[in-house]
Amino acid sequence: MDKLPLLTIITFAPILGMIAISLIPKEKKNAIRWSALLATLPSLLGAVKIFMDFDRTTKAMQFIEGPLNWIPSFNIQYHLGIDGISVTMVILTALISTICIIASWNIEKQLKGYFILFLLLETGMMGTFVAIDFFLFFIFWELMLLPMYFLIGIWGGPRREYAAIKFFLYTMAGSVLILLVMLALYFYSDGHTFNMIALQDQSLHQGPLSSHTFRMALWWGLFIGFAIKVPVFPFHTWLPDAHVEAPTAISVILAGVLLKMGTYGFLRFNYQILPDITVDMIQVIAVLGVINIIYGALCAMAQTDFKKLIAYSSVSHMGFVLLGMASFTSEGLNGAVLQMFNHGTITAQLFLIVGIIYDRAHHRDINGFGGLATTMPRYAVWTTLAFFAAIGLPGLSGFISEVLIFLGSFKTWPWLTTIAVSSVVLTAGYMLWTLQRVYLGKTQEKYKDFPDITRREAFCLLPLAVIVIILGVWPRPILSMMEVSLNALNQSLVPYGAHVASGLGF
Repeated sequence: MDKLPLLTIITFAPILGMIAISLIPKEKKNAIRWSALLATLPSLLGAVKIFMDFDRTTKAMQFIEGPLNWIPSFNIQYHLGIDGISVTMVILTALISTICIIASWNIEKQLKGYFILFLLLETGMMGTFVAIDFFLFFIFWELMLLPMYFLIGIWGGPRREYAAIKFFLYTMAGSVLILLVMLALYFYSDGHTFNMIALQDQSLHQGPLSSHTFRMALWWGLFIGFAIKVPVFPFHTWLPDAHVEAPTAISVILAGVLLKMGTYGFLRFNYQILPDITVDMIQVIAVLGVINIIYGALCAMAQTDFKKLIAYSSVSHMGFVLLGMASFTSEGLNGAVLQMFNHGTITAQLFLIVGIIYDRAHHRDINGFGGLATTMPRYAVWTTLAFFAAIGLPGLSGFISEVLIFLGSFKTWPWLTTIAVSSVVLTAGYMLWTLQRVYLGKTQEKYKDFPDITRREAFCLLPLAVIVIILGVWPRPILSMMEVSLNALNQSLVPYGAHVASGLGF
């Protein structure tokens, strides 16, 4: 174990913040807000240290803590570590969580309870990406469910109860499938272990696991469980409702981090523990990815609710991740994980932008705006940058990840990739159309006195915008962290029939 239990600190520091906030009188709102921010800073500083100290030359787990016996009778251990598959998600989670605390500064309703639940949610998200023990992973996975349910159900919009219950039921259904697979792997694996590394390395072709049909059932259980979180069509219907009703910061967390847990689950479990079935089912993943891309873009184009448009754009952009994962090429797989990170930073900006105008207008009807660029010129500049990043404009981060995915997937799925590329036009269509309707044209009288973006709001957008610009011209700092692990993952699929390319060469 490292001298400094860094992963434990970044995971559980928010819990200490929860305890501190619980002791502060609810009338002292500024003390609660600052305590919540201070509770997220250890995670952010820890993520910076991880970025600086991460060994980019190895596929092995790093910053390992444990294994420490937690429940010895069932071989359940406290075991943490990160590799190239999870490191960017850890950094993204820490960054987005800190920004969302600042974005929540204007929350007034039951402020104490809001920040307590938010910090609990952050621990659940971070723990999901650092856990090596499957049982511990599942605990963190489920830990996210409760705070998110209440954050939507109490602080959300007019239909918040419906959206919260729908989110809860969909996610719980997926969790049940994951739990069943976890138990099957535990009871039928050698040594009855929950250790995810051991489950990858040892032979699982003994007893019931020697049955291809049984392994296929396990694969589908994991796939559907994680697909609900992505969300993959047709399990996506909970997402627009949850986004529309959730408060701004929770929408940012939902799109920026939670959706990525599904695709992370695919890579960590379906690809690494059941690689032979993954190879057999790769065409299914590719087709579902293209459906997500086109269907999400068409749905986004049809929306008049600003927030729902961004929600459906997330469905579309997560489809690119699936397509890249299904390419079995170094370019495609690295592009997919880079897209997970880039989408997190871009969509966070988009939801923050929607929240800013909603705080002033108290509605999100796209057709009800017009000419805001005249009234709020600085806000319009931030919006334009985020919109062009979502479109995939060259020079911004979204372009790099999408091009890598197209380069990789065209080698494997030329026709599906051709269909997917057409979504670039659709994305440009609904984004530019929205930009025109909301920000250009004649300014309506009732919006002429709207204040421009505040320093706090700009401060939330600034780090995200800087990352989008830097990675748009120099993506190497992030790609170098994931490349070795993802190329090794790709090569591990070769014995099961996958035809993979060697090296990213970027």
